[in-house]
Amino acid sequence: MSVDASPLELTILGAGPAWSDRPGSSGAAYLVRAGETAILLDLGQGSFPRLIDAIEPSTLDAVLISHLHPDHFIDLVPLRHYLAYQLDPPRTVRVVAPAGLADRIDALHDRPGFTEATLACEPYPTTPFTIGDVTIEARRITHTADSHAIRLGRDGRPGLVYSGDCGVASDLTPLIRPGDVLLVEVSFGVGPVPPGSLHLDAPAIASLVSSARPGRVLLTHLQMGLDRVTPVRIVADAFDGAVSLVEPGEVIDLRGT
Repeated sequence: MSVDASPLELTILGAGPAWSDRPGSSGAAYLVRAGETAILLDLGQGSFPRLIDAIEPSTLDAVLISHLHPDHFIDLVPLRHYLAYQLDPPRTVRVVAPAGLADRIDALHDRPGFTEATLACEPYPTTPFTIGDVTIEARRITHTADSHAIRLGRDGRPGLVYSGDCGVASDLTPLIRPGDVLLVEVSFGVGPVPPGSLHLDAPAIASLVSSARPGRVLLTHLQMGLDRVTPVRIVADAFDGAVSLVEPGEVIDLRGT
């Protein structure tokens, strides 16, 4: 049997919600490596120090931002500063995001052009695109007016589907291929989701995976103070793959899942 020498690898840099009382919690940030390609999914509050510990940030091939809530993008500010002031000469990193990201960061600093100094922002294309060794497919989902779930894959092999923040579990179905790893928010734990919150709970994810059949489920973005055990059991009861709640610092080999 041949061995894939460059597996798709996921490092959990941050998995927290918008606020937390857990020491070490930080906002959404997930580093994906495939051979020489390095892609960051989101960069929420407090996750930049873990990013710089995991990789030289200027070597990222791209940062993909799922939607424009600060707990998913605000640490682009320290990344911008690092690229501008720590490195000589300054470097630029590609950022693929919903339209308007640069304007929001510029407005935060009351400085037009602040973002573009080191972050090259561009909107998601409407068709799949390639970054290095990885094919990216982004799909609009229910959350904000411009939120995306993202699939990363290579050569027809099982890949990774990242939900971002998602209010309707079935929105993810078109992205999931058999054997994919599903990295999915479980904000409201065992549920229910309050009306209008546009997030997921474990029963919704259980219903999704019972039909979509990913190879593995990684739960993330659980709200502060909620049960951390029962949501895993609810999803695990729905299909025969592995289920876990991710923690910062985990490095997950996605090969063969």
